[in-house]
Amino acid sequence: MPLPLKSGEILRSRYVIKRTIGQGGMGSIYLAEDLRLKGRVCALKEVEHDRTLGKSLRKEAQEQFKQEATVLARLDHPNLPKVSDFFSIGDRDYLVMDYVPGDDLRTLMLKAKHQEKYLKENEVRRWANQLADALIYLHSQNPPILHRDIKPSNLKLTPSGLLKLVDFGLVKILAPGEMTVTIIQGQGTALYTPLEQYGGDSAHTDIRSDIYSFGATLYHLLTNTPPADARERFIQPGTMKQPRAINSAISPQMERAILWSMSLHPDERPQSMTQLKDYFTGKSLIGETSAKDVEQLQTFMREKDINRLVAGAAILTIISLVLSLVF
Repeated sequence: MPLPLKSGEILRSRYVIKRTIGQGGMGSIYLAEDLRLKGRVCALKEVEHDRTLGKSLRKEAQEQFKQEATVLARLDHPNLPKVSDFFSIGDRDYLVMDYVPGDDLRTLMLKAKHQEKYLKENEVRRWANQLADALIYLHSQNPPILHRDIKPSNLKLTPSGLLKLVDFGLVKILAPGEMTVTIIQGQGTALYTPLEQYGGDSAHTDIRSDIYSFGATLYHLLTNTPPADARERFIQPGTMKQPRAINSAISPQMERAILWSMSLHPDERPQSMTQLKDYFTGKSLIGETSAKDVEQLQTFMREKDINRLVAGAAILTIISLVLSLVF
């Protein structure tokens, strides 16, 4: 992990590092003061690419960073922090964004858990509406933009009650027909990551991957219980409890929305964020027939394989029978 910058360091003769406010394997996030705009504070996300990569691959990754940062800088939505600048210093890339004050939803959830309470569904529903709006906006870009790391700690609630989806570290631009490199190599946070997102950039991720993470985030917020990760659910069906079995105050409609979005196979999830939002806000009942109970969700992909084997065995049996009659 790269050594973090020290308080007082100045980048590009403009950004004064105040303190570290976040840290990960590929770099840190800093609170900084903007010397050009007096009184403005911002968040600097630092990215250092894997030093084991060859020089040409590191250069390619930095070029990809610049391209994607340019796209992010054009975004303008109330539930997203504004990206105002980006630059590189040596092997490190920097993304400059609005600093978002307030607690993240993980902190609020842990406070409720410490008090042996659950977050209220109507409150979580309000946050879900705002998050859905942000994702609808991202997914409607041309080409669509995936966040790929939706989780409670990446959702901040400002003092005014506005939700912000922060940390674009794993953002992916879905350019049709092109191999896409993410700003930071990785798969996201395991508890909220769908099966198809494992394996790096060769995986076939699309907007339904964000939909899975959205559902997993709501599961955690409403139950105070981390959802079983997708790999564990696939290998050991039955490891994830239904939300209402943990918190009976969750409405059946919200539970169905969560389970629908957390289907292991992308084809079994809502096909757009708008479709899911219309369901959990009551505008549509399409999820009534699409949302399956938790055991079906966990075993869907395995059952498909079993069904293929059974069908294959049946065909072989028929062929054998026909041959025996002929010969």
